[in-house]
Amino acid sequence: MSASLRVLIVDDARLARRELRTLLAAIPWVACVGEADDVPAAREAILREQPDLVLLDVQMPSGEGFDVLEGLETVPMVVFVTAYDQYAVRAFETNALDYLVKPVEAGRLQAALERGRERLSAPAAPAAADSVRDALGAEDQVFLRDGERCWFVALGEIRKVVVDGNYARLWFRDQNAVLARSLSTLEARLSPVLFFRANRNTLVNLRRVRAIEPSLGDGYDLTLDDGSQVEVSRRQARELRERLAL
Repeated sequence: MSASLRVLIVDDARLARRELRTLLAAIPWVACVGEADDVPAAREAILREQPDLVLLDVQMPSGEGFDVLEGLETVPMVVFVTAYDQYAVRAFETNALDYLVKPVEAGRLQAALERGRERLSAPAAPAAADSVRDALGAEDQVFLRDGERCWFVALGEIRKVVVDGNYARLWFRDQNAVLARSLSTLEARLSPVLFFRANRNTLVNLRRVRAIEPSLGDGYDLTLDDGSQVEVSRRQARELRERLAL
């Protein structure tokens, strides 16, 4: 694999950034695309440079490394780099690629970047049509935060998205989280190949459907892979039949 892994360094300490840049320079297939020293600058750099991976400090004067990721529509791979080991559990709960404690060892850093390069080189499924090419697909990863809880989640892991007041609750793995966005806003960003509007209040991941049964009112009841059920309204039943060739 010869393709470059584009890496952004985020750390408030100038010496720490310089040390990381030196370590990256010794790896021929890594390209350092920039540095940032606080949360706002990091967010701007991610949007501008679109790095494949971020080496991210946890504690900075302007906030936590977790704050950098909040609200990003697509999230790069992340390796947390910090002087504190007490954040490791929280970092791995977010599905971070790795967690390195300073001073960073060259071998540990390269091993983490190797995993990133392998993930980057994994073949991605092509978009099904031009109309959904810009939508987020099953392998795209997003950062979710609900209070003090936060996760990295691949869209394919999300079973359903349900209206919760003015917000939307996402159900994934054995967790759920409230996202401060409307259902319609999320629907516009998710691939229609993957997600289906079952009723006014629910989007469902069709890959997570395990059983379909007719229901009263000419609709359907969907059973998902966790045993939960979603009602397909009469209005949406015809589209579901067309989608699944029932």
